[in-house]
Amino acid sequence: MSTETRSELEVRTDPLETARQRVEPALRATLDRLPEAVRPVALYHYGWRDTEGHEDDAGRGKALRPALTLLSAQAVAPHSNPEEVIAAAVAVDLVHNFSLLHDDVMDGDLTRRHRATAWSVFGVGPAVLAGDALLTLALQTLSSLPQAATALADAVQELILGQIQDLALERRATVTLDECLAMATAKTGALIGVSCALGALAAGTPAEPVRQLTRAGRDLGLAFQLTDDVLGIWGDPGVTGKPAGADLRARKKSLPVVAALTSGTPAGAELAGLYGSATPLSTDQIARAADLVEEAGGRAWALNRAEELLSQFEDSLAEGVFDDSGQLALVSVARRCVRRQS
Repeated sequence: MSTETRSELEVRTDPLETARQRVEPALRATLDRLPEAVRPVALYHYGWRDTEGHEDDAGRGKALRPALTLLSAQAVAPHSNPEEVIAAAVAVDLVHNFSLLHDDVMDGDLTRRHRATAWSVFGVGPAVLAGDALLTLALQTLSSLPQAATALADAVQELILGQIQDLALERRATVTLDECLAMATAKTGALIGVSCALGALAAGTPAEPVRQLTRAGRDLGLAFQLTDDVLGIWGDPGVTGKPAGADLRARKKSLPVVAALTSGTPAGAELAGLYGSATPLSTDQIARAADLVEEAGGRAWALNRAEELLSQFEDSLAEGVFDDSGQLALVSVARRCVRRQS
């Protein structure tokens, strides 16, 4: 009889948990290189320290991006250098958390992963500087992989452009769905795309698999954002770790909302009236806004488009010559993240 425990089985069979177990030791060691002035903020953000700097185990993320890096390397070169692949996965995770620290400040969010955001605990300045330090550390981590470092830097530039577009769209009264899709592709698709590409680059593969994985990852990134936007309206706060209706309360022009606003339906027109109001939305109005997005077809459109993009992701992988186990694991992770509940 096998003596394998349930937790050991989960690590072996769950690609996201496997990625976490493989990357976390290297990630912790990398974070130890941060200057003492910003390290407590970063470790709190990661959920490994509490507000007093004591050991903690809270607020763990999905490990999606480093998992994609590891699995992409497995798909193109199962016997690639594990140290270089782990370094690429660590770098991707650092960049992702740099963006989260800055996003929370810009959006004024008070909660992430069921706990107070770093800026609300330590202040805006320390949180921003901790994010800057993570970004710098990510590029230092790839110093021995210059092609990967360049690809990651390019993705960060696109991510920043997407964030700029996001802020600009929030200030505008009217936004087209194409504009919103382009913004989401830059803001989310770029980093998930490069997460896949870095696995191939770290494995030393030719340009064509890198291109295929980048394209697939960008499609997955947009699908991920569509799901994220749906959860931002209808997700269970106990599961998502975010307050109910937070996106609607802030009048965010998320993808389902913009689809509803541009639907030409009576529900879309009523939603535009709520979004155009100068007064804060009440609890009842937030609930009504969620109903209106659904009535106008915004929810169904977002979920359907996410499934279409997931199919494109799978098609892109099918076009390439990839290791079967790595490809199957990539598809499994993609389906899980697009159809997730948190």
